[in-house]
Amino acid sequence: MPEGHSIHRIARRFNADFGGRTVTASSPQGRFSDGAALISGSELGECYAVGKHLFLPFEGERTVRVHLGIYGAWDFLYAAGASDRAGQTGEYAGSLGAPRRVRAGEVERAEELDAVWPPEPVGQVRLRLLTESVCADLRGPMVCEVLAPHEVEAQLASLGPDPLVDGNARGGRRFAQNVRRRRPIGSLLMDQSVVAGIGNVYRAEMLFRAGLSPFKPGTELTDGEVAALWRDWVRLLPVGVETGVMLTRTRLRGASRQRAVDYSEFRHFVYGRTGLPCRVCRTPVAMTEMEGRKLYWCPECQK
Repeated sequence: MPEGHSIHRIARRFNADFGGRTVTASSPQGRFSDGAALISGSELGECYAVGKHLFLPFEGERTVRVHLGIYGAWDFLYAAGASDRAGQTGEYAGSLGAPRRVRAGEVERAEELDAVWPPEPVGQVRLRLLTESVCADLRGPMVCEVLAPHEVEAQLASLGPDPLVDGNARGGRRFAQNVRRRRPIGSLLMDQSVVAGIGNVYRAEMLFRAGLSPFKPGTELTDGEVAALWRDWVRLLPVGVETGVMLTRTRLRGASRQRAVDYSEFRHFVYGRTGLPCRVCRTPVAMTEMEGRKLYWCPECQK
């Protein structure tokens, strides 16, 4: 599932390419036709992310909330001569969100952008947002809905702190209040009402970096342990937004850091490394299931 860093990157992409522009909305798949009709022809305001939730505010006090879930992703395409933030022109700009394979039809679509704009939708597109030069197709989201202002407020109130929204101090206070529950800390970090944006990868890595057992109840954490967890999330989230990957081995430098950015097997301490030696103590990394997801930890470093 895309974690918080991905959603902040998507919000920034929308602000760069769609912000302040009138947008045509449609639902090629048909499942969001009524919602698309409510926002089509409206100007898109400043988009923002809170945890794993993306908010797209349109004029007329209508906001589209998207939660990508496990399979959702946004595909961005640019008309011939139009540039994305990387300066690429007239190309398929790729997918932001859950990893997925690019099908042959989508490659052909990219090759035909010079001749046809907008391109024909390929596959199951829940929502298409379109300007004269940019197209964003949403596929496979868990949630895609239009909210009124009071519904946006209720949704925001249900979410825990996000460092890029709440800031360090306020967010730290909220996190300290929310995490004092009897459940294991490995469960609490996945609870979006406790802290927003952390998923399976960041959970495992943050607990390893803190030297905390994932099974320790939140009520037994010391004030110092709670503060250290929050500081680490404040540190890691911007790294993910900057690099586009969940890079948690933050002391790497130079070629080693670039290798970790490029290749996932070098990015993490324990995540996805069942049975492999811990990078610190050489104990085999353990794996079990918690909150319906695989949990990785070092039995020696995280006693």
